[in-house]
Amino acid sequence: MSIYILNIETSTKACSVAIHKNANLIALKESVTENFSHSEKLLVFVEELIENSQIKLVDISAIAVSMGPGSYTGLRIGVATAKGLCYGLNIPLISISTLKSMSLGMSLKMKADLFCPMIDARRMEVYSAFFDINNIRKRGIQADILDSNSYKNELKEKVIFFGDGSNKAKEVINNKNAIFITDFHPSANFIGMLSYQKFLNSDFEDLAYFEPFYLKDFVAGKKP
Repeated sequence: MSIYILNIETSTKACSVAIHKNANLIALKESVTENFSHSEKLLVFVEELIENSQIKLVDISAIAVSMGPGSYTGLRIGVATAKGLCYGLNIPLISISTLKSMSLGMSLKMKADLFCPMIDARRMEVYSAFFDINNIRKRGIQADILDSNSYKNELKEKVIFFGDGSNKAKEVINNKNAIFITDFHPSANFIGMLSYQKFLNSDFEDLAYFEPFYLKDFVAGKKP
């Protein structure tokens, strides 16, 4: 039986949509822009993928979405779109931790003792977690304020810091065990590798009550 899952990633500057068949990528559309144009691009990307992959919407078995942490607006757009598609198609919703999918993606590219995906937050703050080579979480998701003493216990081993928050880490952390990959972005491709397993386990969200994982309350910027 073929299981098609539409995967959505909008938690950062990356707007990414993928279709997987039994965990295998068959179509991907994504872009990274500074102006967070997810509201204009997301449904267009979905429509293009459906058309180009020659799969009908009714063939989709579930929608998976990156649940956060990340951009408040980006997460709202991604989850609202995923919910709308699930309601319209009468199919289940799957949520995937943004940091876990990022860690999986990096572990497929590089080897290390620990992987630390980082999402840029305010000032010198990042959202981060630590995972091992098997993508098992070794430290929970936290909002960390970075300084020269950050992660000294973890840096007893080789650690890859990556994501748009790793630029901040690179500025203040000086350790021979630290590797920084600053041009890595979340992708719906990595979500698809995790959402298929959740589908097989019937690990679905309640459409009526599911909300993104913001980690911190939204703080609106002051108008000039």
